[in-house]
Amino acid sequence: MHGEYKTRGGKLVVADFEVRDGRLTGVRVSGDFFLEPPEALSTIAGSLEGVPADLSEEALAERIRGSLGDEVEMIGFSPEAVARAVKRGVE
Repeated sequence: MHGEYKTRGGKLVVADFEVRDGRLTGVRVSGDFFLEPPEALSTIAGSLEGVPADLSEEALAERIRGSLGDEVEMIGFSPEAVARAVKRGVE
């Protein structure tokens, strides 16, 4: 599945994944945003791995936010933007 969301600032957020047994699997997040440190992208994807595909956008964003430490800086996107891309892919 594939979902995209363009933020208010014009940055594209892309979520690619599969749904197996009602859960997200093989989650990959990409786009034209910036992230410091870049390695935090795997943390974002990992926070969504195995979650129910019907989880609300708000709950997905909270999972992402909760997985990131204070040292992570999301530039041009947010946990909500990733969650919206995922939900668009599910729909």
